[in-house]
Amino acid sequence: MAKPVILAVDDDISVLEAVVQDLRRQYAAQYRILRAGSGQAALDTCTQLKQRGDAVALFLSDQRMPGMSGVEFLEKAQAIYPDARRALLTAYADTEAAIKAINTAKINYYLTKPWDPPEEKLYPVLDDLLENWSAGYKPPFEGLRVVGPRWSARDHEVRDFLSRNQVPYVWLDPEQHDEAVRLLEQYQIGDGRLPAVLFPDGSSLVQPTRTELAARVGLRTQAEKDFYDVAIIGAGPAGLAAAVYAASEGLRAIVIEPDAPGGQAGSSSRIENYLGFPSGLSGADLARRAYAQASRFGAEFLTQSATAIRTQAPYHFVQLADGREISCHIVLVATGVAYRKLNIPGIEKFTGAGVYYGAALAEALSCRDEEIYIVGGANSAGQAAVHFARYARKVTMLVRADSLEKSMSKYLINQITGTSNIEVLTGAEVQEVAGDGRLECLKVRNRHGEMVCPASALFIFIGAEPKTEWLPENVMRDPRGFVLSGNELRIEGKMPRIWKEDRPPFLLETSTPGIFVAGDVRHGSVKRVASAVGEGSISVQFMHQYLARF
Repeated sequence: MAKPVILAVDDDISVLEAVVQDLRRQYAAQYRILRAGSGQAALDTCTQLKQRGDAVALFLSDQRMPGMSGVEFLEKAQAIYPDARRALLTAYADTEAAIKAINTAKINYYLTKPWDPPEEKLYPVLDDLLENWSAGYKPPFEGLRVVGPRWSARDHEVRDFLSRNQVPYVWLDPEQHDEAVRLLEQYQIGDGRLPAVLFPDGSSLVQPTRTELAARVGLRTQAEKDFYDVAIIGAGPAGLAAAVYAASEGLRAIVIEPDAPGGQAGSSSRIENYLGFPSGLSGADLARRAYAQASRFGAEFLTQSATAIRTQAPYHFVQLADGREISCHIVLVATGVAYRKLNIPGIEKFTGAGVYYGAALAEALSCRDEEIYIVGGANSAGQAAVHFARYARKVTMLVRADSLEKSMSKYLINQITGTSNIEVLTGAEVQEVAGDGRLECLKVRNRHGEMVCPASALFIFIGAEPKTEWLPENVMRDPRGFVLSGNELRIEGKMPRIWKEDRPPFLLETSTPGIFVAGDVRHGSVKRVASAVGEGSISVQFMHQYLARF
């Protein structure tokens, strides 16, 4: 298979030659480096590459070119290769135009000339763009296949687990794909034993548990060591940030996560207000970057559930779902929150068969040309609506409040308003879901009365629950289950009797010395990705102060 292409475009031959030389020196092993002397010549090259079925990873174009500017070329190239990364080379005087092009031409980055030395000013930027492209690039598929019916909760769980862990797969429904029937015969698997995960080596897993599937696709399910400096429970933004800083500062860190890195934020289709990413990034992309960064520093990731914590000073012991225990000096609880369940008739019956909690991005392609509904009015619901609108014929948001203004960021409201196939119904609530074997309709009540709405999918984003009932009693929580820490532990200005230390607790320390909390699971948290990252980062400072006492 031909290497993906990096296409450099500049009308100045000497500059173009310099760009190509720098690109070949760094990227020739993985990419073909092509050139074009004008925007039109570059478009002709794109058309030829597309006809041959070749992939383009990156366009690097000069802005000032006669006949067609760099921004104009990148806009037209996007129609041919929408997934390719786009970077603009500009003179200092053109930076304002380049910034505007981030929105108009959706360029990913702009670089000012000259870019010497390339090791500092060119390669780091292009490395990031190419890594980002590679994460979403799907070459001719030779990996695993998931065979199962769409309207099956177990099939959805398998696909969602693989998607969130960014394991490439092809999904085949026996009711829609003849290939699925052929593969089931080849692997000698009956319809009653679905879902089945088929591997290229001829092996298969039938109705696998999450642990079985994790082990088979290469995720770690057993800890390498018996003892760690810090055990981080939860791999959302707070846990990932803590892992990066703890491991980079020499602490032996393990991250325990039953699902996938990223937590609830990892299922966000687009985060556009995160500092440093003007074009936005997906939650999965953020999680992938953070996971790679923490792993590079030596943090260990474990696909397991933590079921209990016991303390035998000065150590803490974390019990895992498989019955094993690991010991540590410090525990960081960063388990985030789960979407609250919708308590209406029919909801349990259709969960996983048309009703989903959270974004469930594995279902996006399945919703093509269908009518879907989203319950909720906060940012996560808005991000999902914008994402699903790319596939569904119509997306209807059911919002209990009178408007979106109090609960959703302005940029998302603007996007929703500007998307023709998204409708927002305020003052609306789902009363019942119904169907024959799968979700087929909703009963909705709004200020005008009740109505029955045909629907193939319902995605629910209604508030958050911390799910902290598994924590020991000596970790104090508020009435809703969120974990108290620092000064929040004080009752009428005094520390509770459970606190036995001769010092006040550290800022993010719970009522049990050495057990810290960060992110959405903490009482009083802001419920934003940047805030969770900040808490996970600064928690490591207090861990060092705690360890210094020994």
